[in-house]
Amino acid sequence: MRADRLLNLLLLLQNRGKMSSRQLAELLEVSERTITRDIEALSAAGIPVYAERGSRGGWVLSDSYRTNLTGMRPEEIVSLLLTNHNELLRDLGIQGDFKAAYQKLLAAAPAPIRQDAELIRERIHIDGAGWHASEEAFPWLSAVQEAVWTQRKLQIRYRKEENAAQRIVRPLGLIAKRNVWYLAAEQEPDGELRTFRISRLEDARILEETFIRPDGFDLAAYWEQSTTRFKSELPRYLARIRATEFGVNRLRRERFVKVDHTEGPDNQGWLLAEVDFQTLDWACGVILAGGRDVEALEPAELRERVRAEAQAILALYERYS
Repeated sequence: MRADRLLNLLLLLQNRGKMSSRQLAELLEVSERTITRDIEALSAAGIPVYAERGSRGGWVLSDSYRTNLTGMRPEEIVSLLLTNHNELLRDLGIQGDFKAAYQKLLAAAPAPIRQDAELIRERIHIDGAGWHASEEAFPWLSAVQEAVWTQRKLQIRYRKEENAAQRIVRPLGLIAKRNVWYLAAEQEPDGELRTFRISRLEDARILEETFIRPDGFDLAAYWEQSTTRFKSELPRYLARIRATEFGVNRLRRERFVKVDHTEGPDNQGWLLAEVDFQTLDWACGVILAGGRDVEALEPAELRERVRAEAQAILALYERYS
């Protein structure tokens, strides 16, 4: 809409100062001719915008045309900037709304705050993604989001392992952990609180029936309790290993591996460590990946499994010798 574009143009000039028609056209994704017409419309509406000629010229908004937002501290601007997780906002379809809201807020801020905000944007970037891109898709996220906003019941078909079941839930909130989305909801008819991974939804249909949120429900507290319970229910496979400092640090970076305790180093620079690998298979794979920097000591079944796998690998490559 043109009204939105005119407002964005005005905010860009107020926040950034002098800008050329080309710069404005690129940011607003229109032609330079459209920018000229929009500037004329702003001038006709009494907005004090004028052109500076020359090689470094551009459109300028009079400094007198500005409102001040009092009480805004640089730390508060930082907190707003750090909430801009682009991937998550794009998933929800509100990335453009965040940018527009930020420009409006910044336009009302005093000059020192605007300068601090620009420095922050130059020096801080929050990447919510991991090193490995998530392959999960969320085709039903928008429907779930609408149900959460409008407090309407949701009929879902949810896949768990190889099975899928249909349920009716009362959606209470969305949780994003890195690039993975979850739904916290009460399941009917018993009202049990459950967490659903949104990528596992095979269908989601918003029902006409609304519901009343439980008094005092705290989404953040529920998620913390839920993750604590989940971690406590994970399988455990405790092992004792011997490793170089490099090997121990590598173990600490592995997923689903917890280094509980270390001793040493000994006179050769090796450490003894107690490690929770969760499963025997995972422990074997991680130790093999550690190569000569990690040695399995206990339990005996782990040591024998690693030895057998190492012999099989050696036999596989002996034909090349």
